[in-house]
Amino acid sequence: MLRRLTLGFAVAVASLSVHAQNTIESVTSSIQGGAEVVRIDLAQPLAAVPAGFAIQTPARIALDFPGVANGLGRSAVEVNQGNLKTVNVVQAGDRTRVVLNLKQATTYRAQVQGKSLLVMLDATSVAAPTASVAPAFAENRNRDTLPIRDLDFRRGTDSTGRVIVDLANNQVGVDIRQQGQTLVVEFMKSTLPEGLRRRLDVSDFGTPVQTVTTFQNGDRVRMVIEPKGAWEHSAYQSDNQFVVEVRPQKVDPSKLTQGPGYSGEKLSLNFQNIEVRSLLQVIADFTNFNIVTSDSVSGAVTLRLKDVPWDQALDIILRAKGLGMRKTGNVLWIAPKDEIAAKEKLELEAQVAIQGLEPLRTQSFQLNYTRAADVAVQLRGTGAAAGGASSRILTSRGSVIAESRTNQLFVTDIASNLDQIQQLISKLDIAVRQVLIEARIVEASDTFGKSLGVKLGGTDQRAQNGGDGGYRLAGNNRVAFGTSYSNVVASSGAGGSVDTTSNFVNLPAVGQNGYSPATFAVSIFNSAANRFLNLEISALEADGKGKVVSSPRVVTADQTKALIEQGTELPYQVATSSGATSIAFRKANLKLEVTPQITPEGNIILDLDVNKDSVGQSTAAGFAINTKHIKTQVLVENGGTVVIGGIFELNETENETRVPILGDLPAVGNLFKSKSRTANKQEMLVFITPKMIADRAAAR
Repeated sequence: MLRRLTLGFAVAVASLSVHAQNTIESVTSSIQGGAEVVRIDLAQPLAAVPAGFAIQTPARIALDFPGVANGLGRSAVEVNQGNLKTVNVVQAGDRTRVVLNLKQATTYRAQVQGKSLLVMLDATSVAAPTASVAPAFAENRNRDTLPIRDLDFRRGTDSTGRVIVDLANNQVGVDIRQQGQTLVVEFMKSTLPEGLRRRLDVSDFGTPVQTVTTFQNGDRVRMVIEPKGAWEHSAYQSDNQFVVEVRPQKVDPSKLTQGPGYSGEKLSLNFQNIEVRSLLQVIADFTNFNIVTSDSVSGAVTLRLKDVPWDQALDIILRAKGLGMRKTGNVLWIAPKDEIAAKEKLELEAQVAIQGLEPLRTQSFQLNYTRAADVAVQLRGTGAAAGGASSRILTSRGSVIAESRTNQLFVTDIASNLDQIQQLISKLDIAVRQVLIEARIVEASDTFGKSLGVKLGGTDQRAQNGGDGGYRLAGNNRVAFGTSYSNVVASSGAGGSVDTTSNFVNLPAVGQNGYSPATFAVSIFNSAANRFLNLEISALEADGKGKVVSSPRVVTADQTKALIEQGTELPYQVATSSGATSIAFRKANLKLEVTPQITPEGNIILDLDVNKDSVGQSTAAGFAINTKHIKTQVLVENGGTVVIGGIFELNETENETRVPILGDLPAVGNLFKSKSRTANKQEMLVFITPKMIADRAAAR
């Protein structure tokens, strides 16, 4: 919503003396040749065209007549013709302002004609405005062609690109227009030295401006500024310095006005060598602020602004003249920066002196959620703050007593500081939110084992039963076979007895999970029971699955460390310095250590330290401890679950034992070998679920 502005003067109108130099006698409006002309008749001719400025919203044109009085007898003139609604003529002191209230914002041209001032209003086109009808930024007043002194680019606040041009004087004509996605600036009656004819690549500055190209074009100097993305620009001139600012366009749907930093209504100004005090009064007339100017503010400035927010215009004026500003309510005090700093220093010194004389007062504070002793330490400021400054909240004369039994604070200090302490305590003494953290540690195991083996043996007992031992070869030669040397000797008839339990191959299956393998035996023998062939096949397969779930839970306050653990302490012997031994203990625990932090968005940051230990194998020095440990920081939404880590182990083993050569035979080779295969899988996952507790019942 646009606010209603009234351009006028808050000071009382002082009547001019009888020796006033000039007066405004009439204001009329007419249409001449299709153009709208406002005629202001005066008692005497004007020496020059009066300074003025245009306002976009509301649409107005203001002209200042120094040394001129209002001779109309009234302050408002009803016109309601063309683009002009009314004319206000307001006198303040020794000057008069004429304000043209328009239906639509437009530009104007003014010229002196005898005793009259003619103000020609440019035509407006709501349906199809074009850049071609836009007026020049500043008209050229130079007869000679002058060189441009310098050209520079700087990065301003909020990623704003600032192209700064030092002109020969403040009479150089300037034209700025937007062509597509580029800005074109032309300086009339100007030359460009060879050292400035270049293309500046400024993309590394992090502003919308990518390049600035400057070159000579006839009797003009043309500058082409190429930005990228969504951007907006403004231009202003202070004395001999012309500045184009290109800033990224920030769209905030919650704001009525867009753009970084400045949000005032836009205005256009064009002043040649105007007094700074008068220029500040123009800003005051445009806004609802009262501007108080120090007596030390002096000097003149040439200023051209086009569609610039008024607060940026004020900032430009202050920077051009080294002035500072202090705001109190709707009053702006403007003075040189040194004067403002000196005055503030005196005020601060006076406040310190008053604090040394102000009477002390004692006030008690009842604390509900915070310990009084902790707050007392913060008020005393036992340490130093960053930068070496003291962190003490109390004044040098103040003191504090903490009563732990009733949890009260008794503070003695000056009255003004007690108010600040009360505000501080009200922010510190608040209920801290609590968080329930639940962890689920899941350990799963999957084991599989398979083993296959054989026993193969043979005997020949004919030599012991009266027959011929062994097998006949050529002639009287014979050969005997046995499972060992003694069996061969016994089988050949050399005496002794044959061991029928011995084996050629002894590769049985391996037991699994503490159980022996299953066996199947076959014996082949003749009718006289003199010859035996024994075969035993053993096999075993084991499959096991297991799961262990641990679920520690703990409740703690926001940003307070909590610890919960459960487990076993194992004894072991340690040597002392005297050589004797003693018993020490070490823990094999399930432990959850956590520090929560609740973010403003309602999420929870967790600093976690999770330990899952178990008793391992026994050694000569004591029991070993199997450890699984996770330490991390995670961000979790309230009530959400996250897997913070896991450990996965897979052990696969395949063993094969065989008789050389015989074990490689196809099919039959299985009688001369033993096989085993094991696969063990172990996996651990840690789940964390934090929940903010709204009341105590939720923690149960």
